[in-house]
Amino acid sequence: MRLHTAPDHGVVGQVATAISSAGGVVTAIDVVDSMAERLVLDVTCSAGDADHAKQLETAVDALDGVEVYKVSDRTFLLHIGGKIEVSSKVPLRNRDDLSMAYTPGVGRVSMALAENPDDVRRLTVKGNSVAVVTDGSAVLGLGNIGPGAAMPVMEGKAALFKRFADIDAWPICLASQDTDEIVKAVEMIAPGFGGINLEDIAAPRCFEIERRLRESLDIPVFHDDQHGTAIVVLAALTNALRVVQKDLTSARVVVSGAGAAGTAIVTLLLAAGLSDVVVVDREGALCEGDDSLSPAHTTLASQTNPRKVTGGLQDVLVGADVFIGVSAPGILKPEWIGDMAEKPVVFALANPDPEVDPGEAEKYAAVVASGRSDYPNQINNVLAFPGVFRGLLDARAHEITIDMLLRAATAIALVVKDEELNPNFIIPTVFNMDVPKAVAAAIRGTNPAPTGSAAD
Repeated sequence: MRLHTAPDHGVVGQVATAISSAGGVVTAIDVVDSMAERLVLDVTCSAGDADHAKQLETAVDALDGVEVYKVSDRTFLLHIGGKIEVSSKVPLRNRDDLSMAYTPGVGRVSMALAENPDDVRRLTVKGNSVAVVTDGSAVLGLGNIGPGAAMPVMEGKAALFKRFADIDAWPICLASQDTDEIVKAVEMIAPGFGGINLEDIAAPRCFEIERRLRESLDIPVFHDDQHGTAIVVLAALTNALRVVQKDLTSARVVVSGAGAAGTAIVTLLLAAGLSDVVVVDREGALCEGDDSLSPAHTTLASQTNPRKVTGGLQDVLVGADVFIGVSAPGILKPEWIGDMAEKPVVFALANPDPEVDPGEAEKYAAVVASGRSDYPNQINNVLAFPGVFRGLLDARAHEITIDMLLRAATAIALVVKDEELNPNFIIPTVFNMDVPKAVAAAIRGTNPAPTGSAAD
């Protein structure tokens, strides 16, 4: 906060006291200017969230002789001008450099590529580039906020690609939520990319978009909200079940949420050997034979709920070994976990507010995971997508398969060593650089020596 105050240096102490009394933490107070008629102060402090920051501003502004002139948020400051940029990999120091990087030398390369199109990945950025494509219809937990508002998220995704896998990714925010137009737009830009990462596109539209692009393009198409989430969930569940000494093939699992993430998680868990999974949405358990279900939910019901259980979330949780939530905040009451099987596993992954408070869930569950960074066992897609695309690009793959997803999940699980594994550490940290390397190797089909023994 930049403050204009009365010309009294004692006001500095008053400002610090007001912030502390309102629960803030003062990290710096600087006198920017001192004049006969006023002081100009820059106050840097930490707040719990945006609402708390407003409370701190109000507390300071209420002081006699103090005016809050301007407020800056360091998260917004970080975004000024965007978070990514283009830089040249080759020197452009003189005419000779220019003649090779651009005309006339570049013409020779273009003609060579016209004659041998397969060399485009080797001689251009296509071989190391990914398009991060969204229509802004399902951005984080914020909903349908549009392509412009989605841009900071896609920029962030591109920055993560670069940081964790040295991949050049580009945010592509489309001004359409029409399936045909989105498919056509991606098909038209695809020649410039080695892979397509679909992001934050609402279900069920995202399913058809992905399916059609996979059929029409000769580069891999990966929907991170589906497949990235599924990979990390399977990896974490593999290790969680090791902790509680249960086997996936005999476990009873309840998945809350039948959207893109829930569908992908169920599909991958079934491919990994799970046989008893019940999916619950707002109306209750999906069950084959229910004529009221949508086409997507009808397909999901036909693959799940072998015991034909009915009822709401509380009903189907009874006796379950695992709860996986990718739905809505606060729908799971902590005491319901007590009705689950012995040593239950709870993954509450709704963001930013999970299905159950992780601290409350820990009173009943043997292992708890969430999407939050302020609790142990954060399920974060950054564990998957950088390594997945690194492997796909290195292999010059044309598609991504279920087998690749399963191998990626196993690779992530194996990064956690036996001596590290415990209820509060079932998944590696996102800053463990062994993860993208292991995932990339798994996608390529190479098998480096494992760092753990989850395969046992």
